[in-house]
Amino acid sequence: MVDTPGKLSLWAIEVFIAAVEEGSVSNAAKRLSASISSVSQQLTNLETALGASLLDRSTRPQQLTPAGGLFLKRAQSILSEANQAKAELAVYNFSQMSRLRLGLIEDFDAEVTPALMEQLAGALKGCQFLLESASSYTLTDALDSRALDLVVVADLNIAEKWMQVHSLMQEPFVAVAPKGYVDQAKPVFEQLEKLPFVRYSSRQMMGRQIEAHLSRQRINLPNRFEFGSYHAILSMVASGRSWSVTTPLGYMSAQRFHGALDVMPLPFKALTRSISLIARQGEMDSIAGDVAALMRPLIRKKLMEPCLQKFPWMGPDFRVE
Repeated sequence: MVDTPGKLSLWAIEVFIAAVEEGSVSNAAKRLSASISSVSQQLTNLETALGASLLDRSTRPQQLTPAGGLFLKRAQSILSEANQAKAELAVYNFSQMSRLRLGLIEDFDAEVTPALMEQLAGALKGCQFLLESASSYTLTDALDSRALDLVVVADLNIAEKWMQVHSLMQEPFVAVAPKGYVDQAKPVFEQLEKLPFVRYSSRQMMGRQIEAHLSRQRINLPNRFEFGSYHAILSMVASGRSWSVTTPLGYMSAQRFHGALDVMPLPFKALTRSISLIARQGEMDSIAGDVAALMRPLIRKKLMEPCLQKFPWMGPDFRVE
């Protein structure tokens, strides 16, 4: 469809917001899966319709003009209202929803995500699904920039005003050690200290949570190994060369190492984390709640119950919310 220059279009407004948030026409085109020439033309059409220059394209990154800064808030409000209208129509006839962009942390990849997508595909027959698996920080940024509609993330300890949060679960952090290495009748931490400690990457939320907790306990462990994935960390522990701190979801995601691992409570003060489904406030209101309602029994059946059968001591801190 060709937009007539001089007329405002919702697509042009979405392009403008993407160009502002991404800092360049090329990045906006990539985010919107459109050509650079198409994005550039939409911006030109919008400026023609408004009779004002909105972006200074001579700078890198490009900057808003005074008129662009004035229009940006109105543009965001227009797009938010349009998205809310689409969400309300989708709620009115949920089965007719045409696209859902969903992001989930990697913790759910093996068990929950496939089952969730199967249920959503059955309920939304004509819907196109975009699924992204990444870290909590990456997914939250994508939600904020409107690249995703819903995300499931570990809580970031920040509740922004634009966030609509649906709590899903809480889980404890646990210690993992090579099978048979620790005699739990003796002081556990003294035994673990004799092995190198494998850290989660400091670029991930989990890594930062663990490091902050160790710091609060005045525990200083040598920083020799720092990995970014459950599988790499648990593989290292299973080989008998190290120990680490993880969560039940992390443990469950790497089942091929279970026979070579012992799991035990933290040998210092307990620590838990929460996982939530988040949408933008005022958008996807009912749909976000519906997806959260689908996920809770899946989490309980696929992850929580099998784990508690093996480790009932996790019970008080491992629960669906």
